[in-house]
Amino acid sequence: MTSLQRQLKDTEATQALGAELALMAKAGSIICLKGDLGAGKTTLARSFIQALAGDEIEVPSPTFTLVQTYDTTRVPVAHVDLYRLTSPAELDELGLDDLLATHQVIVEWPERLGRDLPADRLDIKLVANGKGRVADLGGQGSWSLALKRLSVIADFLARTDWAKATRVFLEGDASFRRYERLVMGGKTAVLMDMAERPDGPIVKHGKPYSAIAHLAENINAVLAVNKCLVERGYSAPGILASHAKDGLAVIEDLGSDVYGKKMLRGDDMSEPLEEAVRLLVDMARQSWPSRAEIPGNGWHHVSVYDREAMTIEVELVLDWFWPFAKASVPSDKERAEFLDIWQDLFPLADHAEPVWIMRDYHSPNLMWLPERAGFKRVGLIDTQDCVLGHPAFDMASLLQDARVDVDFALADRLLDLYCTLRKNDKGFDEVDFRSAFAFFGAQRASKILGIFARLAKRDGKRGYLRHMPRVSRYLERNLNHPRLAQLRQWYDRHLPQSLRESLPQ
Repeated sequence: MTSLQRQLKDTEATQALGAELALMAKAGSIICLKGDLGAGKTTLARSFIQALAGDEIEVPSPTFTLVQTYDTTRVPVAHVDLYRLTSPAELDELGLDDLLATHQVIVEWPERLGRDLPADRLDIKLVANGKGRVADLGGQGSWSLALKRLSVIADFLARTDWAKATRVFLEGDASFRRYERLVMGGKTAVLMDMAERPDGPIVKHGKPYSAIAHLAENINAVLAVNKCLVERGYSAPGILASHAKDGLAVIEDLGSDVYGKKMLRGDDMSEPLEEAVRLLVDMARQSWPSRAEIPGNGWHHVSVYDREAMTIEVELVLDWFWPFAKASVPSDKERAEFLDIWQDLFPLADHAEPVWIMRDYHSPNLMWLPERAGFKRVGLIDTQDCVLGHPAFDMASLLQDARVDVDFALADRLLDLYCTLRKNDKGFDEVDFRSAFAFFGAQRASKILGIFARLAKRDGKRGYLRHMPRVSRYLERNLNHPRLAQLRQWYDRHLPQSLRESLPQ
């Protein structure tokens, strides 16, 4: 359990606490607000809900309705007031157990629940103190970790130029990274919250998956990679302040004009995508180091995207997609055949002079910056998993985007553009590059099918299933390359396109 105390000098401070706590909201947990009438429970709950809504929506007190739900907020939330509760039977009618499964629940007068409270909860007791009040907070479960993190972040920001900034939730992903937008006057920046990655279970050769696949362990990767990219003239976010030990940084705000959102809006993406290709051409022409300086903190090693990493990624299709699609597991023979084929294909991934590849060079991680010039108009975020590898990998990521459709004709034109721009580069072989492009497209599609199946089956995130037919179509195109004929035969026998694209959504 984590405990802390906040002195709230006025109503605005109470509202600020509610907005700050909303940054850590998640479905399946409960916040219990205790205090006398007029202690500020509803004020805190209202600011919490409005922060989740991103707007000053009307949040009436549920004194008479007992429960008020908000299903369009960033996290669905249920506001419960038990002051007028008259009997235990009335409590049963509220459906709190069902709400706890799908909503962040915030309860005033929790003493009247008359039952054991969930272990994943935040208790807040508000006590009047002159014109203000004192808030005693006690967190259990995920809220224990959240309170510790909020305290660390507050201490960090107090030492920066952004101590008085308003904090707004920006994004959180399925990993261990979280982002906030900092707003102060007419200026903005981004708070990157990237605590040390916890080691996962040992999966092979005494190492966890993240170590084998060369995934970033901490924020040092971002600090080092971004520093180098900015110095070389690329539009990665600059580092404004950082504290690597706590996994925190204030970085440049590149805005909100994300390629993925533009594509979903139906914007003309010809120019942004062409500039993204030109950026990769420029990167392919440079010599890239195997280590990068961490500002004031030594060096970050940039791993080689080796065969061990590629193997464990394609194995995801065997470990997760096969059982999901066929309700069985591959035999030892079927697994061995699959991995033997990849071993024969790995030479296609070799490159005499490896370059930095971002690995997630696709629409969610590219920003359009029209006020800049040339390929500097392409903003690069989520750079932490950068490795040394073949330049065809990032082209496959860009042109075979798992989350949005990239028209095949447009993708072919952009691939042609890349090859045309590089045709006179020393050492560039178009035939070899196109073979590597097909290889990495198939390797990446295999990995993604496995990841999306895992997210759906293990984590209950079935929304990823809607992307599987798209990824399957990319895989099919890559399998048409003559160098991938054996891999096509394996897929046609065991995981054919008809199966891959007929799974229930």
